[in-house]
Order: sequence, then structure tokens, then C-alpha cells
Amino acid sequence: MKTAAKGKNLEPSEHQIQSALVDWCALNGVPIFAIPNGGFRHIATARKLQREGVKPGVPDLFIPIVKAGKGGLFIEMKTRKGRIRPDQAFWIAELSLQYQVDVCRSLDEGIASIRSYLDAMQ
Repeated sequence: MKTAAKGKNLEPSEHQIQSALVDWCALNGVPIFAIPNGGFRHIATARKLQREGVKPGVPDLFIPIVKAGKGGLFIEMKTRKGRIRPDQAFWIAELSLQYQVDVCRSLDEGIASIRSYLDAMQ
């Protein structure tokens, strides 16, 4: 969490929310992995990753557990004020045809999303 020093924002960053959710999954035996499509990279690295299949806008996290009619759970992490970019909206729509895709804006929302998805399996 960011500190309150000099009136700084007290809201957690997307990185902090996502890291906490990954930690929660590890503690609860939920298989999850990140899809690191974002971030700033050297142009040569970005080109190499593009050729290897990295696609901008693909959701941040994936839980590879099949449930009735869905091939797994994708989670796009955002802060409370974060916005979905057009490339993210495209992937969310496309992936929603075969997967559960949720946008989560807090640790609690992420946990609720995972619990709801896993509970639907029973």
C-alpha cells in the first residue's frame, strides 16, 4: 500500500492488488499464473516477444481450471479508477466466448471472483 506521506494516494496500485491476489491463491492452493503483456520494454525485446505471441490487452491472470462450459478463469486487474483499453475490451469479449473473464478492482473482488468460479464447479 502507498503511504500517506505528503498527501499521497492511499489506494493500492494494480501491481499491489495483483501480487496480493497471487499470494492468496498460493496460500489457498489455487493454480494461477500471470500473463505479462504490459509494461515498458526495450524495442528489441518488445519485437521479440511480439514474434513469440505476446498480445497486448490479454488479461493479467489465468486460472487453468475447467468448469461446466468454461475453459478457465481470466482476470483483468485494475485499480478502482483504472480503465479498460480498447485492446483489453477486444480480448475480454473474445475470451468470454469460451472462458470466464472478470475485471477485478480490489483484492476482495479478485477473491470473490475466484471463489464464485470455483464454487460453480461443485
